[in-house]
Amino acid sequence: MKFNRSSLKRGYAGKMISIDLKTGNITTPELDRNLLDYFLGGRALSLYLLHRRINARTSPHDPENPLIFSPGPLAGIPQFPGTSKCMAVSLSPLTGIPGISNFGGHFGAHLKYAGFDALEITGKSNMDVMIVIDGFKNEIYIAEAPPEGEVFNMERPIVERFTRDGRDRKEIVFLTTGEGASHTAYGCINSHYFDRTKHMDGTRGLFRTKQAGRTGLGTVMIEKRIRAIVVLAESLKGENPFGAADWNRVKQAGMRLGKVIREVDPQSLKMQSRGSAGLIAFMNKEEYQSLPVHNYQIGSDPRADQITGKYYAEHLFDHRGMDGCFPGCNLRCTKGGPVTLRFGEHNGRRVWVDGPEYETAAGFGSNIGMWNAEFIMEANWYCDNYGIDTITTAVMIAFIMECFQRGYLTREDTDGLMFTWGNEEAVINFIHSLAKGETEFTRTAGRGMLPLIDWVAGRYLKRGGKNDPRPELRQFAMQTKGLPFSLYRTHRSLSMQGSYAAASDIGAHHAAAWLIKADLLGAFPSLEDKARALIAYPRVRLGNDNLGLCKLPWVDVFNPESEKAGHTDKFINPASQEIYAEFYNGMLGTNLTWEEIFAQTDRDINLQRVMNVMIFGKDTGRHDWIPERAIGPIDDALYEAEREYHDQELGHALGKSLEEISVLPISQKRELIMKRRKEQLRELIQAYYRERGWTSSGIPTPATLQKIGLWGFLTEEARQKITALAG
Repeated sequence: MKFNRSSLKRGYAGKMISIDLKTGNITTPELDRNLLDYFLGGRALSLYLLHRRINARTSPHDPENPLIFSPGPLAGIPQFPGTSKCMAVSLSPLTGIPGISNFGGHFGAHLKYAGFDALEITGKSNMDVMIVIDGFKNEIYIAEAPPEGEVFNMERPIVERFTRDGRDRKEIVFLTTGEGASHTAYGCINSHYFDRTKHMDGTRGLFRTKQAGRTGLGTVMIEKRIRAIVVLAESLKGENPFGAADWNRVKQAGMRLGKVIREVDPQSLKMQSRGSAGLIAFMNKEEYQSLPVHNYQIGSDPRADQITGKYYAEHLFDHRGMDGCFPGCNLRCTKGGPVTLRFGEHNGRRVWVDGPEYETAAGFGSNIGMWNAEFIMEANWYCDNYGIDTITTAVMIAFIMECFQRGYLTREDTDGLMFTWGNEEAVINFIHSLAKGETEFTRTAGRGMLPLIDWVAGRYLKRGGKNDPRPELRQFAMQTKGLPFSLYRTHRSLSMQGSYAAASDIGAHHAAAWLIKADLLGAFPSLEDKARALIAYPRVRLGNDNLGLCKLPWVDVFNPESEKAGHTDKFINPASQEIYAEFYNGMLGTNLTWEEIFAQTDRDINLQRVMNVMIFGKDTGRHDWIPERAIGPIDDALYEAEREYHDQELGHALGKSLEEISVLPISQKRELIMKRRKEQLRELIQAYYRERGWTSSGIPTPATLQKIGLWGFLTEEARQKITALAG
């Protein structure tokens, strides 16, 4: 299909692509400016497009379930740091509710350069296909995909196809997924882009990848039989190519933030050399106990020095080039390097690994008892190559290992694999079998944490277990709404518990409200402070997802001017937020404060909650909870491991001295502290609901939805459901 291309105006192309794989029909409808003014782009626009396509009966596996990609009005602008983000949205095969994942690289930018604000795909193909959006020929078409099951084997035929036609490799960006996505509910999508500055084995330049890993959207992609989505486009050039209202204001804002990054990062987190894996050292601090070890049982370990960002920076990362996942970002945190594989059919092969990011380093490191950085990189590579989410895979493995520890699983159950902490070979063999769906055990694990709980219980009872173990298994199966936890141990952060339980509507992920660091530093002393933080921080964090912005230049580079914040929360980094407001206003021609800009995020936060209500109904609030392991010690041994801290907390709560507390039986103290913490979490969730204008069951009221202007954008079915439950 041929299309007419128009210039960008204030960051928008004003068009989207809609593809029906069943009929092969491709259209490029215009997007109403009023719609874009309300939903902005990225996550917000994608959720709206999803809401239009589904109803309460739509399954993630239905052809009608759309797969949607959208950057935002500020995406793809290299004059400002961190404009690389694009959003992937669909109903999640892992959770059954709307699934969202953001990813970096060049895909979102090039989609805009080709002339589109969003790509929406429905239907299912009858063969494996590749979707091509050619911004040079102004053409969109569907072609047969290369017959490869592994992601990195697909790179060469895709790239060669278009370089033969004269395209430079930097003009070719594409998304892929692999065979592992077809055998799991947590397939990931790889975003490929060319980096001229890296080289391996005598070849200069290589394609690097970022991932849309969470919520299983790679599974949706492969079920539609899409193996690749390619965008061919070139970077926009000239004066004000993005149609900014005030181009000079945009450039000045970019220079200001770039200066903050350049001066602050080398003196603080050193992201440009350590990447996000540098966070391991902070979480591992003895006083914080927030690095998950052995399935979140404890929170620090002296061996963590072997997997910190400092270790990767000194021994494994390749520091040539800018290491930014998009031009113009001087944070340079996209780290990676070569490693020689030691397991599986690729044993002995030297490969490039992008990462690990903090989540993967902790997931395949401390949380499963691995203290080998090279092994973590190998596990990372295999998951990317198979197209499965590293976070979900690693947390599933940690659960399996604890089931072994506690006697709920044996080698007979797990295909002969010995799932003891630190068993590298068992983990890699499990990943291979999982990706290929080879056995009953790995096929069940591929469906997710909740089906696996039932399977483990069934095997245990079949072996002669007397009592149904599900209640105990649920205590340490680290998931919320079916989504396994990202890698933060939350015992000492009530705010982060509330984030995982209620503020993150996709399940237990940190994207909405990563509050743990600020909470550990004392930012939210009262329950009311924590509830307000569960409103304020998601507005900014998810607001970045709407605009196409990376969060790291804001959240991980603390602007020294924010120390002068006065009455404002300095941890939200208000001095940098003002720079973001300059960028936004310069592009869109508005004159809003940063608070006003990000308050608009309440629209899509409420829309996502409405869609959850469509699926969960009156039980919506019941799903806003976390496993007891995430709250505190579930057995006496775990209380004893941090006895001094627990005793002090309990003494303060009960108004008793440490001497009085110390003589109490550990089991009694553990019950008291768990009771207190669960009460605190319930109070926080209810305070959060009140701040949001939702009912005590977590359902938005018609009045709240009308107040923010969302009511008119809802389907009639949604309005009726909300009225019946909250009206």
